[in-house]
Amino acid sequence: MPQESSSNSLLEFETLESNVRSYSRSFPVVFRKAAGAILEDENGCEFIDFLSGASALNYGHNDPYIRNAAVEYLQSNRIVHALDMATSAKREFIKNFDHIILRPRGLAYKFQFTGPTGANAVEAALKLARKATGRHNVISFTNGYHGGSLGALAVTGNRYFRNAAGLTPAGAVFMPYDGYWGADNDTSDYLDKVLADSSSGVDLPAAIILETVQGEGGINPASTDWLQSVERLCRKNDVLLIVDDIQAGCGRTGEFFSFESAGISPDIVLLSKSLSGYGLPLSLLLLKSELDVWQPGEHTGTFRGNNLALVTASAALQKYWTNENLSKGVIETGRQLMERLREVAQSNQRSELAVRGRGMMLGLDCRTGKLAEKIVRQAFEQGLVVERCGAEDQVIKLLPPLTIDSQTAQRGLDILEKSVRVSV
Repeated sequence: MPQESSSNSLLEFETLESNVRSYSRSFPVVFRKAAGAILEDENGCEFIDFLSGASALNYGHNDPYIRNAAVEYLQSNRIVHALDMATSAKREFIKNFDHIILRPRGLAYKFQFTGPTGANAVEAALKLARKATGRHNVISFTNGYHGGSLGALAVTGNRYFRNAAGLTPAGAVFMPYDGYWGADNDTSDYLDKVLADSSSGVDLPAAIILETVQGEGGINPASTDWLQSVERLCRKNDVLLIVDDIQAGCGRTGEFFSFESAGISPDIVLLSKSLSGYGLPLSLLLLKSELDVWQPGEHTGTFRGNNLALVTASAALQKYWTNENLSKGVIETGRQLMERLREVAQSNQRSELAVRGRGMMLGLDCRTGKLAEKIVRQAFEQGLVVERCGAEDQVIKLLPPLTIDSQTAQRGLDILEKSVRVSV
């Protein structure tokens, strides 16, 4: 057995945990406490969190209001695990989500609680789309990321993740995402041609799955025109539209759903990550009622509907989504972050840095993974936790808590700016 470790020692992790671990390699300390946008390691050193659990902590760490709801629920001997039985916690969440989120937006969906992860929701959506349409093919997009299970991998573009499957992921065809051929080329025209041509070699799909802002793919926001065009093609060809809002949803782009500003109405919407409001595992598939063709128990799982997560999810809805304050704050803070990032990019023109994103889902494209890695490592040494994304990990992805205060956000950007300056 490994010897007893001292503060911040990674001995047990390096000795006993699988090689598959990743974030502990990028941030090699042992974290023990967190509040808001601040993480603290075992030595008491503080770090500004621009990772937010890969957008699973949109409301920051240990939000007091949400935490109190969880503690009160646990202390009253309420149901935590119940398979998919009816519980008061589930009823409360469904009512809150319908009244606070769906109805004000003119949306009507049925709820399907899948397993605890985003990939579980993706798997359920693909299975449902095929069952509802009787077709097998699914169209996904270049640089898309939808999870690490086999079905989700089949609609994920990154070769690194696909190669880990041990067999060739099947059942999907990839089309060029918005901007893949440059800003002057509308890739939806190509998709239209392929779907219309019976000799294109692409079978009419059951569904098209997309992210409105690609997260792991490099912070690639789709334009409103492109999203609307893809929706029109779905309606024209009787194809279901699935929006994966697992990372971009729950307020990350400003509105609760990332597709709201485009005015589209997906047939299926996937939510997870920040849905629980507290970093607890919870996934949800929203589906139009005519697609609810499941037979009882036909798609199942032991951990459908984590009741403690449903309680914290309801608390988050009640605190942050009964008015427009959070949305307005995300838009304004996102504007300030974008402006500052552009200043950083412009002051380092020889490195050809570029900035893109929406709301508080932003990316600094460093062109090479080597440079991005150097900047991120330097930033961590100065007290900032931020990760990389993109095909070659060349994009620094900024996902600070939506509730971060301006002073802390600017301190984080100060660290990033300094790290860029000493790295290029």
